[in-house]
Amino acid sequence: MQGIGNKPQIESKNLMIIEDQLNHEALARKKSETYASYFQDTELKKTAEKISKHHKTNFENLLNYLETHQ
Repeated sequence: MQGIGNKPQIESKNLMIIEDQLNHEALARKKSETYASYFQDTELKKTAEKISKHHKTNFENLLNYLETHQ
């Protein structure tokens, strides 16, 4: 399905799936940031921070995908 400006539109079912995934990524990022702040061990702290960045990237990629399909 084509949208305005020949950008493909996302069906409502797929939008709900993407919205759900965005919520999961945001929650996972928040949790890993929280865990990173609790850890005293530098390796655990680095690992939690790396996981947080991974979820942030996933979230941003999903948002970019949505922006290209409006």
